Amino acid sequence: MKSYLEITLLPNPEVGINFLWSKVFQQIHLGLVEIQDDQGHVAVGISFPDYVTGEKYSVLGGKLRLFGQDEATLIQFNACKWLSRLSDYVHCTSIRPVPEKITGYNIYQRDQPKTNRARLARRYAKRHNVNYETALVLYSEMVHKNITTPFIHLKSLSGNQEFCLWIKKTIVAEPLGTTFSSYGLSAISTVPDF
Repeated sequence: MKSYLEITLLPNPEVGINFLWSKVFQQIHLGLVEIQDDQGHVAVGISFPDYVTGEKYSVLGGKLRLFGQDEATLIQFNACKWLSRLSDYVHCTSIRPVPEKITGYNIYQRDQPKTNRARLARRYAKRHNVNYETALVLYSEMVHKNITTPFIHLKSLSGNQEFCLWIKKTIVAEPLGTTFSSYGLSAISTVPDF
């Protein structure tokens, strides 16, 4: 990844940061869907430079970086166009070269913690052709666990369902891969950290 641009969520007493993340990320996702290839891959990766992991909870922070192999990739994506209706709430920088001195590489990937008994039971019932009550009994002993991974609350435009996009950060030693999902996330591709 040789080029990047940075999006800063501007503090606003009337609009909470979680609501703003939902709106900003929805627009970024829509833009990435537009440039994905036949396999659903995009050449734009994301990072959260203010991502903080804690024992009880973690936060994404207030910044989002978009990375591309070259400036042309980010020009084609045109993040400022996708965020134009949110211009009062975000600041989008120009495209810049990634600094020569970086601190390492990160993988930002989607995490899907298995914590919701009702959702797991519905899924099991559907896949195994049993009724919901029978499936729920299978998950009755499931111990509740706290999830510290930060998330963005989104709404699927295709299925009209609301969901949490949990985002897990992993620090790695070497750069890997250059393809990402339509969320800008990947389980194997890295983005530089600086």
